[in-house]
Amino acid sequence: MELVELGNTGIMVSPMCFGSLTITPFQSNLPVDKGAYLIRYAFEKGVNFIDTAQLYNNYEYIAKGYKGISRNNYVVATKTYAWNKKLAQEALEDALTRLNTDYIDIFLLHEQESEFTIKGHFEALEFLIRAKEKGYIRAVGLSTHRISGVEGANKFNEIELIHPILNKNGLGIPDGNAEDMISVLKKAKSYNKGIYSMKPLGGGHLIPEVYQSIKFVKDLNLADSIAIGCQSKDEIDCNVDLIINNKYNEKLEQLSSRKRKLIIEDYCVGCGKCVKRCDQNALYLENHKAKVNPNKCVLCGYCATVCEDFYIKVI
Repeated sequence: MELVELGNTGIMVSPMCFGSLTITPFQSNLPVDKGAYLIRYAFEKGVNFIDTAQLYNNYEYIAKGYKGISRNNYVVATKTYAWNKKLAQEALEDALTRLNTDYIDIFLLHEQESEFTIKGHFEALEFLIRAKEKGYIRAVGLSTHRISGVEGANKFNEIELIHPILNKNGLGIPDGNAEDMISVLKKAKSYNKGIYSMKPLGGGHLIPEVYQSIKFVKDLNLADSIAIGCQSKDEIDCNVDLIINNKYNEKLEQLSSRKRKLIIEDYCVGCGKCVKRCDQNALYLENHKAKVNPNKCVLCGYCATVCEDFYIKVI
């Protein structure tokens, strides 16, 4: 198994990270057994690294997927929106309990927008750092969709890891383009920050250009690992071949013809919570119903997390 170090953390991971949001109720809504099977299948193909979050509500999938595997053979990254010590402690305890583990490899502050949001969440960050000193966490950092989020991370020595959007068209970056993101990530790299990127296919929009899109991110040599969502064995096979084995899988032709989309049921009551939650400004209200602009939507599924009636799905 080819492993690389995440920055200077000493954490060794596969060049591909299993992005687990896609198997959750907010997207493909796989049964726990099936999701766990895919996690185990990816591990057996050489993927020892998985990304999740408290928001995703899929810790049971991961615990079951890695059941029986020695704990030091896989790496779990999770995220929290906590802004104070109490919420951060609850997030850590929740992860430890539901993942059935003694420690979390990577704990990130979720969706940080700038140095100001980092400062606003600093009490939570300090708790995570103390937890690291006690051996409950191996490394701390943040996830962000924004260039200003990476710029903020670069100003804090306490932040060891960055989980940013990175794709060839700059899709999903609300405050700039791909070139701007590459520039600030190069600076992060010079500060020895570990980087594992997200959305190399721009939330599915770049699936028809999957080979070129993955090659673009890899050739930059900025991301130590690339997180990518997987919903099937075929997707795992193709992604492993592209990212780890550096080869083209013939299954790509069939998979590249499949486009995912955001579905909003006709039962939508037009409460507007999803519209407020969308960082991409892809959702809007029309005739008291939520609608989506597919050209802006990156299929992150986060809007579904605030829909109390579960009327939103990514399929």
